[in-house]
Amino acid sequence: MATGTTYRTGDSPPQPGIPGGTERSRQPSRWLRNLVLLALLAAVLLLAWSWRGLREEALVSTSYGARVACACRFVSGQALGSCKGRIAVAGLGRTASFMMLSEDADARTVKASVPLLASQTATFAADRGCQLEPWAE
Repeated sequence: MATGTTYRTGDSPPQPGIPGGTERSRQPSRWLRNLVLLALLAAVLLLAWSWRGLREEALVSTSYGARVACACRFVSGQALGSCKGRIAVAGLGRTASFMMLSEDADARTVKASVPLLASQTATFAADRGCQLEPWAE
């Protein structure tokens, strides 16, 4: 059954429910999706390549942070919050900004940690001062 309407190549007949009838919904192009996937893959590879260096840097940062915070807290008697400022000015690198400090007042310990990378605990004893726990390899 002919309707008398002619369509050129690439045109489509009017679709019901779409104003104007000939507009189609535009989907994201494949090159944009592939570009995003390529960027994510590059980020994962960069993280995997630098993971060991980040872990070592985090171990040094948390060791320094635990030792300094322990001395600040239990030798100097300052609040743990004010001790964070001393660690921040030390220039410990890119992992220091993610360092978290916590204390156990009963055990007289301070724990410094960088999530997923490293943590270190320093313990205060009156006769020895603040000492780090041995590193677990």
